Amino acid sequence: MKLPFRAARAALAALGLTVLAHAASAAYPDKPIRIVVGFPPGQATDMIARIAAKKLQDTLGQPVVVDNKPGAAGIIGSEMVAKSPPDGYTLLVGSSGTMAINPSLYSKLPYHPLKDFEPITNLSVVPLFLAVNPTVPAQSALDLVKLAKAAPGKINYGSGGSGVTSHLTMELLKHQLGIDLTHVPYKGSPAAVTDLIGGQISAMIDTGPALLPHMRTGKLRVLAVASEKRNAAAPNVPTMEEAGLGRFVAPAWVAIAAPKGTPKEIVDTLNKVFATNWRDAPDVKEQLNGLGAETSWMTPDEFTKFIQAEIDKWAVAVKLSGARVD
Repeated sequence: MKLPFRAARAALAALGLTVLAHAASAAYPDKPIRIVVGFPPGQATDMIARIAAKKLQDTLGQPVVVDNKPGAAGIIGSEMVAKSPPDGYTLLVGSSGTMAINPSLYSKLPYHPLKDFEPITNLSVVPLFLAVNPTVPAQSALDLVKLAKAAPGKINYGSGGSGVTSHLTMELLKHQLGIDLTHVPYKGSPAAVTDLIGGQISAMIDTGPALLPHMRTGKLRVLAVASEKRNAAAPNVPTMEEAGLGRFVAPAWVAIAAPKGTPKEIVDTLNKVFATNWRDAPDVKEQLNGLGAETSWMTPDEFTKFIQAEIDKWAVAVKLSGARVD
């Protein structure tokens, strides 16, 4: 049976586009790659993105640059990547905040973690620590709870912004413990940590990269870690459960994704880099452990399911905490 002329021409055109797309994917990458991070330099997401960028550059043989686009709890950078050409040359290194919490926290979110992105892989699990300024008369997490219950709303805590993981995690902890702390949001974690050291705020929950260096110099007192077990980078810091606050596990995570429609061949190429040169690489493990983080890796399908499960989990958490950002 012969196809009508127009149908045959359309079929040939489609075949040609498929061949061209395959050829383009096969040649990937043939120019520099940009990784967008929706947070300032110095935060855990940024630091892990830079380690990942170096691995991609060394493996793929093309320059890989990190482009910080901070603001609005990672939304600005995430939206930028979602609207970028799906050619594998603009990628997003996001976090549990941008990819799992924001969909429930924000009533008007200009992107969707699954509808607007091709998940590549999870990169790292990043435990969260509870810290106070050394002038706060709390030598333990239980001491801080007692202070908070004695003076509801009088103790303030900082975060990297309304809706980021550090904010919502503290709200969940407040809910679990029945305490009242006053939230002070900042434009990024580094500014909040600076004020925590300076005593402008009293407490904070954040990642190891943000807090542990200052614990080691005595500028901050770290009271507990929100994980199942103690962290190798701070073995003397008890878990929340060990500190007497009950079981409270809320690790953050960092991951990499591409704009929706990025060819599967490119997604698989990027995923393979992290399968072979990331999750078990001694140098990566050493760098991440120094930050209080751990390596992670998933297939694109596994990571897609993981994101959906995290969205569902944090939706419940947002509802319980009462947190909401319009």
